[in-house]
Amino acid sequence: MHAVRLCHSAFFSSQPRLVPSPLLQGLKRSASLVSPQITPAPWPSQRLFHHIRSGSAVRFKQPRHASFGWGLAGISCVIGGAAAIQFYYTASEKETSSLQQQEQMQQSHSNFTGIIDTLEMSSYDIAPGHVGNLTPEQEVKLREMWAVLFRLFNIKIEDGQLEKALSNRPESPDSKKKTRRGFFGFGGGKKEEPATPDVAGLSLSDHDDKYGMNKDFKQAVADLSPEQLRESLWSMLKADHPDALLLRFLRARKWDVNKAVVMLISTIRWRREEMHVDDDVMLGEMKALEQAESSDHETKRLGVDFMAQTRMGKSFIHGVDKQGRPICSIRVKMHKIGVHSEKSTERYTVHMIETARLMLPRPIETAVIMFDMTGFTMANMDYAPLKFIIKCFEANYPESLGAVLIHQAPWIFSGIWKVIKGWLDPVVAAKVHFTNTTEDLEAFIDRSRILKEHGGDDNAEFEYVEPQPGENDAMKDTAKREEVLGKHREIAQEVQDATKKWIEAANKGDEAGVASWKAKREELAAKYSRHYWETDPYVRARSVYDRNGVILGGGKVKFYPEKGSEEVKDATANGAATVETGEKAVTPEVNGVDASAPAVAVSAN
Repeated sequence: MHAVRLCHSAFFSSQPRLVPSPLLQGLKRSASLVSPQITPAPWPSQRLFHHIRSGSAVRFKQPRHASFGWGLAGISCVIGGAAAIQFYYTASEKETSSLQQQEQMQQSHSNFTGIIDTLEMSSYDIAPGHVGNLTPEQEVKLREMWAVLFRLFNIKIEDGQLEKALSNRPESPDSKKKTRRGFFGFGGGKKEEPATPDVAGLSLSDHDDKYGMNKDFKQAVADLSPEQLRESLWSMLKADHPDALLLRFLRARKWDVNKAVVMLISTIRWRREEMHVDDDVMLGEMKALEQAESSDHETKRLGVDFMAQTRMGKSFIHGVDKQGRPICSIRVKMHKIGVHSEKSTERYTVHMIETARLMLPRPIETAVIMFDMTGFTMANMDYAPLKFIIKCFEANYPESLGAVLIHQAPWIFSGIWKVIKGWLDPVVAAKVHFTNTTEDLEAFIDRSRILKEHGGDDNAEFEYVEPQPGENDAMKDTAKREEVLGKHREIAQEVQDATKKWIEAANKGDEAGVASWKAKREELAAKYSRHYWETDPYVRARSVYDRNGVILGGGKVKFYPEKGSEEVKDATANGAATVETGEKAVTPEVNGVDASAPAVAVSAN
């Protein structure tokens, strides 16, 4: 031991004399300048070194302290260097990722200039929580929702683990009893009643029920038979993937199955009993023209007002943003309070939303609304239709709104916006963006696709093309219509049966069965979506977007149809191009409008 001490002492006594670094001297001088009249607390270095005379070298009084000090300094350098390197590479990765996303966005945008098959999944990234990008937990939630719907449809599923999970699910925060306490924790608050099983075993709570969905859900279950509920769901799908529809409601309700089911069923009731989407709104201009000839004043006004708003182009769908989302432009100055009936404006709004649904190229599920506030005055500020639009996207078309652009809003709108923002769900409010210049719009839309009236390069202008004789003849062929719809119902039954097997396989813990039926469901779902376009001419009247060559039939769309192109001519000449009627449609000039002219004339560039 004594030898070790001697060696240790000899080692440190032989070390060279060390001179303090300029950094240390600078730090000491800084400390003395900060408060010259007060003796500063000793720096850590002063515990290690003797007092230093200018230009003199010193020895360490305690070698261990010196070793510790230099070791600490070395470690600090290593850590600092590593942090700097990590920061550099992290920043580089983020920059590279951002550039890749921009390149992918630009590349995907260029793909939307030609004819697009909306039913084919593009290479665009699939967002989390969507079909094709679900976590195992989200897939379980999807099966749970299907199982609850089947119970409402009176479709029996074998009991198993999933059914137990449905009946023994842990309480959600909204279902727990909450009490507000008074001062010091005593007395005072009202107790919020806990959610209790009410209808079909679902726990209903009035908490966070902004639009009275629980009441509508109960009414729907009471008034509609299980078969009517089931048929309404399949009719609601249109060309959607069945899972995509359910997932939108699940995401909107933050994956709470009970709330998602309540929201979906209340929407079914709204579509069926209030708006009559499938048996009225989808008949669009054809139905409106018939109503305009009615002897009943209210019916006549409903049709006249619908056609007036359609013809003037108060709102129109044209082009896509950088993410491939269809853009619906609303020219606010064209809306005057009281000029058109509230009911006709609501029908016009829902018809526009349903039309946009048919243009969504997979995996895109949302659209962009641009409120063009150019020329806005208080005479245009009508709160009723605005509230209706908000309700549509929050309650009936959840997760369908990608962004809202409010362009060139005047200063007077700032006070109005404070009121409107209070009505919005925070998630929806976060999607609202104010733009004033063309450069602002370029953050969302490529300049070549911004309309010229907003400073862009797109020369498109809205031009309404009148309905053509014979374009809806397929809807009169009741025998063929029933044949096609019967086939569609058969495919729906196949999807339903495969979904039932998929759920039962999961109940039994049969992983191979789950994978097998999952693949089968995908095949059948694609078949169902594709076959919708066979039924489309029999259930949906042709719109201006069919006549202008945007909606081409068979699930194909062209967002930028060129004037005089073959697609436009074919779409105009054959209102239902995919229908084999055996008769050639007549395409004369109607009301002075050339039948071959597109509703949106796009520049040749």
